[in-house]
Amino acid sequence: MTKIYRSFSEPDRVNLSWEETWRREDKGLIKNYEVGRALAKKEPELAEKAKRGELPVLGYKGGVDKTLKKKEKIGALNYIAKWQALRGEDLNLNLDEEIVLTCTKTDMRVTFTMDLEKLKTSI
Repeated sequence: MTKIYRSFSEPDRVNLSWEETWRREDKGLIKNYEVGRALAKKEPELAEKAKRGELPVLGYKGGVDKTLKKKEKIGALNYIAKWQALRGEDLNLNLDEEIVLTCTKTDMRVTFTMDLEKLKTSI
């Protein structure tokens, strides 16, 4: 079981190589989290949407801007890392578990995963 945790109060890491950022045990989730914290400062309106339980589009699979005919979709845990930061939460993920959330705005149900097969075969 690979659990990734980082406190919201911990500072961003600096001077990491590409390998250190994306290829370590956290698979880049900490970097996505750090980007999400910066985004919350830059776009407070987006942070408010996340705090309301919305799943706004954030550059990774998982965000929903409208209700689709099929009420379910697959998203990436990278999305959840950014989303948790936008909400002001600690980063707290288990790479071996999926998270299911329903967007409060669109009522779309999203299953977030690190399973690349599921991610690449989904719309």
